[in-house]
Parts: sequence; C-alpha cells; structure tokens
Amino acid sequence: MDLDFPLILVTLTFITGIICLLDEIFWKKDREAEEQNNDTAKDELKSTAPWLIENSRSFFPVLAIVLVLRSFLIEPFQIPSGSMLPTLEVGDFILVNKFSYGVRLPVVGTKVLEVGDPQRGDIMVFKYPEDGKTNYIKRVVGLPGDHLKYQNKTLWINGEKVPEKLLVNLDVQRFEEQLGDVLHQTHKHTRRPNYGANGEWTVPEKSYFMMGDNRDNSNDSRFWGFVSDDLVVGKAFAIWMHWPTLLSIPSFSRVGEIH
Repeated sequence: MDLDFPLILVTLTFITGIICLLDEIFWKKDREAEEQNNDTAKDELKSTAPWLIENSRSFFPVLAIVLVLRSFLIEPFQIPSGSMLPTLEVGDFILVNKFSYGVRLPVVGTKVLEVGDPQRGDIMVFKYPEDGKTNYIKRVVGLPGDHLKYQNKTLWINGEKVPEKLLVNLDVQRFEEQLGDVLHQTHKHTRRPNYGANGEWTVPEKSYFMMGDNRDNSNDSRFWGFVSDDLVVGKAFAIWMHWPTLLSIPSFSRVGEIH
C-alpha cells in the first residue's frame, strides 16, 4: 500500500497544532492553578504536562516547517525508472521547485496563486492522470493549443520538425534535441523500430503533452494522453545525490542543474 505522505504530514501538523493551541488556552492554566499553592518552579510546571502535550509541543514546529517547505517551496524526489535517460538516471535524487508553476494547497493541489506556467523543455513532476496519485516525471513537449506529431521516432510541433543532432549511433542512439530554449539529450533504441507510439495530438487548454527523454522506453502522453494543470506538482531543477540501491554507496558525482 502506498502511503500518502502529504496527507499524513498535514494531518499530523493539524493535530499537534490543535493540541498546542488548546493547551495554551485551557489546559496549561488548569495545571498552573493546581500548582499555585505549591512552590513549583515554572520549568517544573512544564514537566507536569501529559506526554501527548509535551510531544505535540516538540513536534509541531518541526512539522509546520517541513509542511511549508515541502508544500510551497522545494520537495525532494527519487528517480525510480530509466524513462528519462540520459538526463536522469535510476537512483538520482532530485529537487523540485513547487513555486515555479504557482502556489498550490497541499493534498488537494488547488492553485491559489499564479506565478508561472510550464514551458516547453521543462522537466516536470506531475500526478499520473490514470490514478491522480502516483508521481511521474517527464519533459514538457506540448503546450496548450500545440499540434504534435510523432512518427518513425521523429517529433514535429506545429508542423515543424524538432531540431536534433545525432551524437552516438550504437544499439542506443543518443541525440541532442532543442525544445524551445532547452538543449538536452535523448535516447532512441535501434532494436525497437516500431515502438507503437506514432500519432498526432492537439493539446487542450490548461493541459500539457509529456514525453520521456528515453523515447523508446517511456510510458508517457503518447499512450495515456494529456496532463491537466491541476495535476502539476513542480519543476525539477537539480540533482543533489545519486544512490541507485540501498546497498550501494551514495555518490555526489552527478550533482548539478538539470537541463
């Protein structure tokens, strides 16, 4: 069973916050009244609070800070698959800017402040449209209103072929591709001549067409359609660690900005 970490974080923050508030308004005064006839020091009074109140006091500030940072500023993710090779490798730990595409409420994802919109070439984290829960990461290829065509491993946007240059020609071909202002690399597999992703699409309003850089090994918009704006999580902007397996040694050789 997948844990809904944002929901758990919001719930714990809310519960500990309510307990701290009630303690300040009611319970703390009752405890002090009970001790008023004694010579108990103020610090000792705090120690008489039940363990639930004491733990809530300790955890609430930490939970609140984590909630704000994770919900509105930066959230870490780990890359679980090779669909974004060669840009992102399995085991890359990345940072995602939650502010780039607008401020959204945690859990529900409702946008409450417009900041910016996804741009062609961005690497974006979003909720998988099929279930609305699983985090996916792909590159923004199509913007609202764009007409896209993908045939014989070639991409056209609004009738123009996307510029690319062959860098390596082996079983896995490596290309340098230009999407908008972003110059990045892609993989195509020579042993998969017919990947089954040919087609044409017109991107609806407030939606995006997403593709993996590993073009012949990516479950993306070519198969399940568009990503609506309400499913957007944020923009991936940096790799901060590479740790492919639990038994391997973490590496920082790939630390840097994501293109």
